[in-house]
Amino acid sequence: MATAYGPDTRDPQRSGSGPEDHSSVKHVVPAVLRAPFEARTWREFGYLLLSLPISVVLFSLAVTLTSASAGLLITFLGIPLLAGTLAMCRGFGAMERVRARGLLRLRVADPAPVRGRTGGLMSWVGAVLKSGASWRHLLYALLHFPWAVFAFIVSLTFWTYGWAALTYPLWQWVFPAYAGIDGIQLYGDATHDVYLDSSFELAVTSAFGLILVLVTPWIIRGLTSVDRVMVYGLLGPSRLASRVSELESDRGVVVDTAAADLRRIERDLHDGAQARLVALAMDLGLAKEKLAQDPEAAARMVDEAHGEVKVALQELRDLARGIHPAVLTDRGLDAALSAIASRCTVPVTVEVDLASRPAQAIEGIAYFTVSELLQNVSKHAYATRATVDVWRTADRLMLQVTDNGRGGADLSAGSGLAGLTERLDAVDGILVVDSPVGGPTRVTAELPWRG
Repeated sequence: MATAYGPDTRDPQRSGSGPEDHSSVKHVVPAVLRAPFEARTWREFGYLLLSLPISVVLFSLAVTLTSASAGLLITFLGIPLLAGTLAMCRGFGAMERVRARGLLRLRVADPAPVRGRTGGLMSWVGAVLKSGASWRHLLYALLHFPWAVFAFIVSLTFWTYGWAALTYPLWQWVFPAYAGIDGIQLYGDATHDVYLDSSFELAVTSAFGLILVLVTPWIIRGLTSVDRVMVYGLLGPSRLASRVSELESDRGVVVDTAAADLRRIERDLHDGAQARLVALAMDLGLAKEKLAQDPEAAARMVDEAHGEVKVALQELRDLARGIHPAVLTDRGLDAALSAIASRCTVPVTVEVDLASRPAQAIEGIAYFTVSELLQNVSKHAYATRATVDVWRTADRLMLQVTDNGRGGADLSAGSGLAGLTERLDAVDGILVVDSPVGGPTRVTAELPWRG
């Protein structure tokens, strides 16, 4: 198993000019004070402003063309016109996904493209009309317009009034009353009672504006969260299509894993037990020839062959244990994991809290997961102790392997941990690694209770 542990070194000269400084600044300045000036707030506000003109155009085209195609359904022209309308909505949907990716940092996969069976126009029309993604794009065009109007008004009102009130003392002089023009009554009355011109009134106005400025970013984030739901739910691939794609990917991982295991078993048999048995057969043949001429030499050869038989049997047992250990089938995870722990090069404490046994396939995956993690501890962690905890939470089987080694394990390093992650993902499992440089390392695996 390839190592996933980084070097056991720390740079004492490392300066504080990296990302750590930015995070420390964020901890010093409260989020409510940072929010009005963060790039995220301005990006999301720009998204809401752009949504209105885009949704007006999209809504107008969608309603007009859909109505026209419905009216023309009595003729043949209504069907291709409706298909063209859906295709137009899909084009706008592609633009909306790009806009959401750039301004909302929301990545939504493209839905499956429309492909006709024969490649002709009518085949394409039929494929568009049968595509659920096309109708979801049309639904987005109809639903997003009223929401875009509401979000535009709310966000622009709060944003404008907030900053206007906050900066009111800087621009209140523009009113005629403050300029000393008494003959022109454009605002208020003769006593100017409605003007905010005293120090107290200016302070209250600015305080009110400050509250609006601090609250507006969170209102904007709440509004854009609805946009995120609409874009993700209506403009992306359907859950069924995503699940099918995920299952196809998982099937590929399972097939590749099974093929790799078969190659490993074949290699172990060919290079280990099979080679030893071939040599054993040759030794027994020589002993048989010497039996009449030199009984003592033949006896020595038979004795050596007996030793080789024991070694070959042990290799076959180890190979069988690598395929599926008998102790796991007979006694469950507790005994099987204890057997693994006894072969580890560091002391391992095993705690298994299971009232019943999970599905046989999940049990086998859990066994081999712990086995590989403990091998990693033995070979690369430089640990002096380790623990294995197994428990059940709702319908999930939880595994956790902890060691006090040097740490630095990284899933992105293309190591054995990455391969283990793919295996768990094939059965809807999760692998989480917490391994700061210097240790300790905590690897948590989550598996479904039933496969």
